[in-house]
Amino acid sequence: MEGKRWLSLLLLVLVLVGISMDLPREAPAASSNILKSSSARIPVNPQGGEQRDGSKSKGIPLKANLSVCHASFSDADRPVYCCPAWKDADQTLLDFEFPDPSSPVRIRRPAHLVDEEFVAKYERAVAIMKQIPPDHPHNFWRQANMHCLYCTGAYDQMNSSALFKIHRSWLFFPWHRAFIYFHERILGKFMGDDTFALPYWSWDTPEGMWFPDIYRKGALNETERDAIHLREAAVDDFDYVDHDLASDVQIADNLAFMYHQMISGAKKTELFMGCKLRSGVEGWCDGPGTIEAAPHNTLHSWVGNRYNPERENMGAFYSAARDEVFFAHHSNIDRMWTVWKKLHGDKPEFVDQEWLESEFTFYDENVRLRRIKVRDVLNIDKLRYRYEDIDMPWLAARPKPSVHPKIARDILKKRNGEGVLRMPGETDRSQLSEYGSWTLDKTITVRVDRPRINRTGQEKEEEEEILLVYGIDTKRSRFVKFDVFINVVDETVLSPKSREFAGTFVNLHHVSRTKSHDDGGMDSKMKSHLKLGISELLEDLEADEDDSIWVTLVPRGGTGVNTTVDGVRIDYMK
Repeated sequence: MEGKRWLSLLLLVLVLVGISMDLPREAPAASSNILKSSSARIPVNPQGGEQRDGSKSKGIPLKANLSVCHASFSDADRPVYCCPAWKDADQTLLDFEFPDPSSPVRIRRPAHLVDEEFVAKYERAVAIMKQIPPDHPHNFWRQANMHCLYCTGAYDQMNSSALFKIHRSWLFFPWHRAFIYFHERILGKFMGDDTFALPYWSWDTPEGMWFPDIYRKGALNETERDAIHLREAAVDDFDYVDHDLASDVQIADNLAFMYHQMISGAKKTELFMGCKLRSGVEGWCDGPGTIEAAPHNTLHSWVGNRYNPERENMGAFYSAARDEVFFAHHSNIDRMWTVWKKLHGDKPEFVDQEWLESEFTFYDENVRLRRIKVRDVLNIDKLRYRYEDIDMPWLAARPKPSVHPKIARDILKKRNGEGVLRMPGETDRSQLSEYGSWTLDKTITVRVDRPRINRTGQEKEEEEEILLVYGIDTKRSRFVKFDVFINVVDETVLSPKSREFAGTFVNLHHVSRTKSHDDGGMDSKMKSHLKLGISELLEDLEADEDDSIWVTLVPRGGTGVNTTVDGVRIDYMK
């Protein structure tokens, strides 16, 4: 009887969504979207990764040109093709409509706390999604390719040859919120349950710092994962350097890391949300917010299969959403946005109309193509979902200096430049790469002047002191990670649990292409930058009165040979 009941439910669902059953097709292999062709060498933009003068931007909201979908490039610069069988430009495009205010509020719960009944329903709904004909917008792989479309540049921006990409900028949080919102409602439609809510992987809390067990079951399981990292005893490693620390030590490191990414390093909106991407090639920027850099990027790589070329599936943008745990991961990313906003008094993130009016397109649970704008996703109460509250011990995990600040400064002053590099324009040419930059094939320390000292509390409130690592160029499109420390005596024994830790740069095999390869010109590759908020850190290191600081860049996992940096300086952000 149970089998007949579920068969009837399956047939009913298929009728409701207006599709016909077809024989299930096998899931695509990890690299099935890769085209067997090569691309030309990409010239480096000499202006680096800093956003250009806003006056050069066209000042219009961003949206994709749906009329032309083309081959794009994976994170490792390999051509991929993820365009839909249904040409979106041929569909009727409807404006987004908020759920009925009287409809049930969907409660997203931690993945480790959901019960077996929930898991069974969830697994069956995903199984249905995987059996739908592959050209249908609700098909699981078609859903996964939505991430590929908007993350690899398969669409150009409207009225521009610039690619439409949503990572590493202020579009990161809004786009992913919309993506998981529609995915959640489609699954609920399959279940006939308008209260269904995706679970979230609460990796920011000690109880959730293991890979969620529910994603090892049935249709929720995925073979392309890192078997070593996902063993049951392994704790998530936000720093992603494979220290193989004891669980209690790793948890303490993670909590301190979260404090930095959510509080001390994210005091200004742009530091948390990402840089202000403008329209057109001239409006390009490449500056992810704190949470996108890590643990977002690091956990994507931590889950992905280390034996695949780009750590597919989770470790590569084009394939990440093929693993259903992607949605639990991004539900927690989305939750971090709600927590950060509450910590900042629910103030508006940005008031720029270019941001508020930027738009994306998704198929809703009734297979209608919807236009949803950034302004539509800013209030989750209106979207009729919320997160179950849990303890967040990282709120009180403010790190302490590894060495007393006065002792550290005395040691650093005695060194007085020994082993310390000058800026690329001032240093001995033997210390630089052929491009006039530092190569991070070893730890590098540089002394950086501070334009302002002894700032008042009000001045610090109005302007955050920023450590800017600029002109970051990642060679050969490889995974790259380096950590940044300030006034460190011995970087070999430090971790995010040490107050000297200022932040991290993480690159998921990322290539910053900005122009369509179909426009007749050369593709463009630009450099990145890393902005780190350091006002609170300098106070804790008792360095607020110093006219200079020592900045140390520490490459991780042997990835520094693929990285050059143009320089480091102090800026200020309102």
